Amino acid sequence: MTTHTEPAPRVVIADDQELVRTGFRLILTARGIDVVGEAGDGAEAVATVLRLRPDVVLMDIRMPVMDGLEAARRILVQAPDCRVIMLTTFDLDHYVYAALASGASGFLLKDVTPAHLAAAVRLVDTGDALLAPSITRRLVERFAPSAPRTGAGLAIPAVHRDLAALTPREREVLTLMGRGLSNSELAQELTLSGATVKTHVARIFAKLTLRDRAQAVVLAYETGLVSPGELENQPTR
Repeated sequence: MTTHTEPAPRVVIADDQELVRTGFRLILTARGIDVVGEAGDGAEAVATVLRLRPDVVLMDIRMPVMDGLEAARRILVQAPDCRVIMLTTFDLDHYVYAALASGASGFLLKDVTPAHLAAAVRLVDTGDALLAPSITRRLVERFAPSAPRTGAGLAIPAVHRDLAALTPREREVLTLMGRGLSNSELAQELTLSGATVKTHVARIFAKLTLRDRAQAVVLAYETGLVSPGELENQPTR
């Protein structure tokens, strides 16, 4: 029995393997999360999401008819309030980077533990991003430097934001977010209260029209606020 007082997220699971869908559905429903639909390919996922309007979509990257990346793009354009978590077998799949740039709220490996899966769904439903800082940093470091700004190649939409709208403190916060720091770590690093950090983060999102922390990390790399070289001596675990 769930002890959560918030309304349970409504979830759609999109994966071409029925066994995966069944396993995830059983895990989530056992933890009080409502799985309202399933899809076996990307095109079906888009149609299902637009019909059912779930809060969260668990989206496999590699699917027939339409891959998960294209499906996620279409969903986020037509249902911007929906949160998409990408599912992958590889923690450094270049499609995951493209998905983050397109607005996905994070990614999970398919061997995720039941507790982590349920926690991840609830986390993104609150509007936060599902980012393991070490994995995300490695992911962005690997693919951001070579990612085209024009949408060719990986077909990542160019990110154009005027960072001049940010105050010096907000630029500092965005830079540290790009390095993978959580809000509590930001508060410690900048000697600020947790509430003040949350205010800065919210203002950054509003000024730069960012959905969540995932896009903030991508933006920090694509605008040069953070570069892989700055992190060479930092631990990745």
